[in-house]
Order: sequence, then structure tokens, then C-alpha cells
Amino acid sequence: MKLDFTRWLPAIAKDRRTALSIAGVAALGGLAFGPAAVAAPVTSGPHEGARAAIDLATGKGRQGVTVESGLTTGTPTTEVPAGKPSTDDLIPRGVEGAQSRVPLDDAQLANAKEIVAEAKRSGVGERGAVIGVATSLQESKLYNLGHLGAYNDHDSQGLFQQRPSSGWGTPEQITDPRYASRAFFDALKNVHGWEDLPLTTAAQTVQVSAYPYAYAQWEQQAADIVQQLW
Repeated sequence: MKLDFTRWLPAIAKDRRTALSIAGVAALGGLAFGPAAVAAPVTSGPHEGARAAIDLATGKGRQGVTVESGLTTGTPTTEVPAGKPSTDDLIPRGVEGAQSRVPLDDAQLANAKEIVAEAKRSGVGERGAVIGVATSLQESKLYNLGHLGAYNDHDSQGLFQQRPSSGWGTPEQITDPRYASRAFFDALKNVHGWEDLPLTTAAQTVQVSAYPYAYAQWEQQAADIVQQLW
């Protein structure tokens, strides 16, 4: 059984794809076992040690940081930019439950752009992009996590915490944001009626998480990100 706080562990850049690792806080819990859903319990918030890791990795509390948009601050957008998808396109069912937000740094924004770009290429559209970004926010806080050694959850890696042993690809492939995003969207397209499913159900069917309801909390921030990056 995976620990819920492990969902919250971003860390320190390793290479040009910003595959990340951190030790001494907690085991990162990867989810992606395959495209079949299983039932599992709802859990509580992150461990305090993991909260500290998030603050460190996202730069929370840094002095002299220039705030440029709601993407960096984590605050919701209030106006739809010209030519961007509407809220109804992005969140057709409305959000489910309380929403979480995190500030985003340059590495996270770059990874979000990769996910959105691959959503366009793969044909899943704005709604698919929201599901992809929300899934990565839950899995890795949009950090491209490398192997964490003794702190790793099995062999889960990358933006979506995909597992080589479950057929998602090699470690090199799943820590390539473009490849990982394409693999996620290819699996999503195999979920019957995914476009009409609640976000957390669609994501869970792909990821097979021990915490299937955790994805829902990121829907609003994911929609804001996609709206600005589309």
C-alpha cells in the first residue's frame, strides 16, 4: 500500500529533462501500473516532511521572485484569454470536491507545456490536456522525477510515475516528458468514453492508483494552466 504523502515529493534537477531525485524525506509513490482501474480508499494530506520538500522544490518562500501570472502563483485565473478554450470546454462537469494549488517554477511550467503540446499532437484536445496536467500534478507536482533509489516506489519514474516493469517504456523513455505524455494519452484514448468521465475516474483508469480520488483536487489548477498554455 502506498503512502499518500509520497504523492507530494518533488525534488532536485538531475539532467536536461529535469529528472529529479531527493533522499531523506520519504518514498515517492508511483501509480502507473496499467490501464485497469481498481477500488481503493481515500486518504489524508501529505506528511509534514513532504510538505517541506514541496516548499523547497517549488521555491515557496523565496525572496525576490517575480510573479508573472497565475501559473507561477497558483492563483486561479478570472478571465478567459482571447482565443483560449472556455471553462466549459476544460471543466465540463465542474470540479469535484476541494481544490489544491501549488506555485509553479520554470521546470514545472516547461513540463506542463510538454504535456499540453502532446495533448494537441495526440488529438485528445483541451479536456485531455486538463486530465494529463492534473494527473502529473498529483503524481509528481509536474516534476520529471528520476529514480529515487531506496526511496523509490518500485520503479516508478517521470512526470506520471510510470513503471518500466509494467510496460510503460524504458527509464530513459518515461523520463522524457514528450514520450511519457504520449504514453499517458495513448492509454487514455483506450478508456471507453473518457471524454465524458469525471477527471479522477479517467485518470484512475489509466494510472490504477491506490488513491483514486486524489486527482480531482487538481482539476481547477490544471484547467487554468491549459487555458493559458493552449
